[in-house]
Amino acid sequence: MEDSVKELSKYRFETSLENLEDARIMYERGRYKNSLNRAYYSIFHAIRSVNTLDGFDSSKHSGVISFFNQSYVKTGIFLKDL
Repeated sequence: MEDSVKELSKYRFETSLENLEDARIMYERGRYKNSLNRAYYSIFHAIRSVNTLDGFDSSKHSGVISFFNQSYVKTGIFLKDL
């Protein structure tokens, strides 16, 4: 696997962690809508991070989610409950 793909995946995962921390901070301050938004983007960037390792990217959320579901959820790599 190319180093550039690994670096992009790592960058997206780090972005996911930053968004998760922002979600926690917003939640603690009672900013629930903002917290929910940051939590969603945390999950979204984590999924993009995983998809990157398969060489897939999409500018649309539906494409990112669909690829992840087809490649990881339906195959049992990630449980649907998660």
